[in-house]
Amino acid sequence: MELTEKILKLKREKKAVILAHNYQRSEVQDIADYVGDSVELSRKAMEEEDAEIIVFAAVDFMAETAAILNPSKKVLLPSTGARCPMAQMLTVDEIKRWKVLYPLVPVVLYVNTLASAKAYCDVCCTSANAVDVIDALDAETVLFGPDRNLAEYVQEKTGKTVIPIPEHGFCPTHLLFHPEEVHVLKAQYPKAVVMVHPECSAEMRRVADFIGSTSQMCRYARENPEKTFIVATEEGLLHRLRKENPDKRFILAYEGAVCPNMKLNTLERIYLALKEEKHVITVPEPIASKARKALEKMFELTGH
Repeated sequence: MELTEKILKLKREKKAVILAHNYQRSEVQDIADYVGDSVELSRKAMEEEDAEIIVFAAVDFMAETAAILNPSKKVLLPSTGARCPMAQMLTVDEIKRWKVLYPLVPVVLYVNTLASAKAYCDVCCTSANAVDVIDALDAETVLFGPDRNLAEYVQEKTGKTVIPIPEHGFCPTHLLFHPEEVHVLKAQYPKAVVMVHPECSAEMRRVADFIGSTSQMCRYARENPEKTFIVATEEGLLHRLRKENPDKRFILAYEGAVCPNMKLNTLERIYLALKEEKHVITVPEPIASKARKALEKMFELTGH
């Protein structure tokens, strides 16, 4: 029996659901029940009422979010080394320090944060809804962490003062993209549409035809009549884009844009995690309760 068949057999026996983030390896995406953005996937798991186990092929904070929103299900992270570098950049102590400096200013945290940090914020956001969340707040100044580029983008779109915490938080993979690469590709493909993730630099956002989250990019590519797209986000998304749009061409804006942490989840590790039910992600209830409120506030402000 092939490894894929073994995984699917175990999944049925254990009433598990497999979630894969858009940046996962192509073979991992292909065996998943759902592929998408982090919060989108956690909410899909909430709809799986019969599921007892969630296998989340992603990174640490995403599995934590799934555990927070699905307290009755066992959440497994196939590789314990799959940790988001950006999420590690914002500590609880750092949030407390900024709250002392700005005591009346709301704290908005990108979901790309650890649960311990989420417990100290007023509301969470995703890259897809960050602008809507900030717009909906009755405040002209907000503290926003941990991605400086996303904070800058939100400030541009809302006109509000968005203070990044920490001052220079970033995604190492998205900082690999540079406009020069796009200019070279545009010389080859002059009609190509440039799609850029808001975690990219301001210089990259300026050369974009479209700025959005991974799921927003998928929707935009489906709806846009153009046939060639230059994509500035982690390379894993191109597998999904090509599957959903076989008649279109997708070119990575920089070939080296790979998140090594996302790629730690392999079929072998998924099989072992499911077989032995190991690498269980748990969030202490006092932290989970506060973080859940911040996530629910996001759903309330955005309507989804």
